[in-house]
Amino acid sequence: MPHLLLKDLPRYECLMECAQRFPELDPSACEAFLHLLRTGDEAFRVVDAHFHSHGLSQGRFTVLMLLADKAGGQSHAFTPAQLAEMAGVTRATMTGLVDTLERDGMVTRKPDPADRRMLLVELTPGGHEFLARIMPEHFRRISVLMAALTEAERRTLVRLLGKVAAQASLSFPAVSPAGAAVLAS
Repeated sequence: MPHLLLKDLPRYECLMECAQRFPELDPSACEAFLHLLRTGDEAFRVVDAHFHSHGLSQGRFTVLMLLADKAGGQSHAFTPAQLAEMAGVTRATMTGLVDTLERDGMVTRKPDPADRRMLLVELTPGGHEFLARIMPEHFRRISVLMAALTEAERRTLVRLLGKVAAQASLSFPAVSPAGAAVLAS
């Protein structure tokens, strides 16, 4: 779901004119921000199209990746509450995501051996196979997008984006999970 609906971004001169009416508007900050949003939307479009072709949403992908061990090929097991906290969504949203993934045979809920009142969610063999099938194209798309930058430029981009993210967290703290954004199931 794109966040920036402008086909063409405003010219810098237009931002300068608006700054005369709105002194809070910093033209270079606004220009950088609009480009950040546009780039994020384009990156989202590229990966979302791939996910959609496999009947997957960003939210479902997030859950699968949280459960997958990125290096060892094993899976992790978490409670739905832990998954909701890690994904930054409500427990109700996570329940819906887990329900659809369980319906599709990608995850299973099992009693926690340490506390049988709790349920753990883990990847099924089908979930592992699904990830193994879609991840090469996912990684290829990321590589193609980032091929426009050198290794040094990528490190600089990561550093700069980290600064923006830190400023956002400092200046505008995140809402509690009850008010968190909903990932599409």
